[in-house]
Amino acid sequence: MSSARRVVITGLGATTPLGGSFADTWDGLLAGRSGMRTMDFPWVEEFEMPAKFAALLHTSPEEVLSKVECRRMDPSTQYAMVAAKDAWADAGAPDVDPIRFGVAIGTGMGGLHTLLGQWDILREKGVRRVFPLAVPMLMPNSPSGTVSLNFGARAGAHTTVSACASGAESMGTAYEMIRTGRADIAIAGGTEAAIHPICFAGFCQMQALSTRNDDPTHASRPYDTGRDGFVMGEGAGVLVLESEEHAKARGARIYAEFGGIGMSADAHHITAPEPEGAGASRAMVEAVERAGLTPADIIHVNAHATSTPVGDVAEANAIRRAFGDAADGMAVSGTKSMTGHLLGAAGALEGVITAKSIAERIAPPTINIVDFDPAISLDVVRDTPRDLPAGDIAALNNSFGFGGHNVALVIKSY
Repeated sequence: MSSARRVVITGLGATTPLGGSFADTWDGLLAGRSGMRTMDFPWVEEFEMPAKFAALLHTSPEEVLSKVECRRMDPSTQYAMVAAKDAWADAGAPDVDPIRFGVAIGTGMGGLHTLLGQWDILREKGVRRVFPLAVPMLMPNSPSGTVSLNFGARAGAHTTVSACASGAESMGTAYEMIRTGRADIAIAGGTEAAIHPICFAGFCQMQALSTRNDDPTHASRPYDTGRDGFVMGEGAGVLVLESEEHAKARGARIYAEFGGIGMSADAHHITAPEPEGAGASRAMVEAVERAGLTPADIIHVNAHATSTPVGDVAEANAIRRAFGDAADGMAVSGTKSMTGHLLGAAGALEGVITAKSIAERIAPPTINIVDFDPAISLDVVRDTPRDLPAGDIAALNNSFGFGGHNVALVIKSY
């Protein structure tokens, strides 16, 4: 098959701190609603966590999945299944050839709750009380494998683990499956369920989390001088990708075209971004070039924008380095101000948001900016959504992860 097949987006799905579906999440984004709230888990006070709030999942997976299904899935897999069902229904639940149907779902942490929960059971109650499905539940590839099993997708089930770039990279993996002819249709995205005391404690000790405990809804504030760290979130985001030929043959609604992916590594520091944005900018330039576009064609950026003092400036530098003066015409959105940081699912959710932004020609706002940081030389969409222009347009979705992983996706109007 041709290696130049066009790849389009036909389904959008999510479960997030703003809603149990992508439709509800999108409504929350346009309304500028915050998904952050104080946690009431006993371990917050027991371990004297410096940060006492998070962007917790809005809707329990048990509203979509059966109790038996939930019992046999780690929360990370539950979230992936809910988002995949949402996206598949949105795509029209097509009847497809299983051999031409793929899955790629990334995660940063994997089955953290299962791993540590079953370890506690082993220590306290012995080997006979460990759940027989503990290993398949805790595996990082459990979400992709479970989605593949439930939907009958046999072209391949892939898992990318690249920290906070995992979901975006998995979308790129699915794109390549279709572009190169391995599959005609794929479920692609990312999932994360990492709101657990060990993960929380680790981020707190890094001083990576906001400690604005008295005002959680205003804690995630990308580009504001008062930002003091990110707010951890949980959930999943999923796209249905198809070859243009396959989508048109079945009369599918097409939201946008998946233009391409760019990737690089910083090789700078295990957690800190390269401050001048050299690696991140290379990923952006590569994504734009592979999409057959020029910098001037990118009119919107869904930024990584985690609300950390160093990270937001580094990304702004990278965007300027990649696009030069063309960056002046880009409407930049930091949607983590509302959803929190979904870690391995962040890039996936923001990929879904970017596709909807292109389809609806509207950029979601960045909330909580009171005092805009003068070190950020970007045109940030603040407080209310902004209309995007008519005609052929394209957007960039940035995702960066610990380890120096840089991923940029380009999504174009169709």
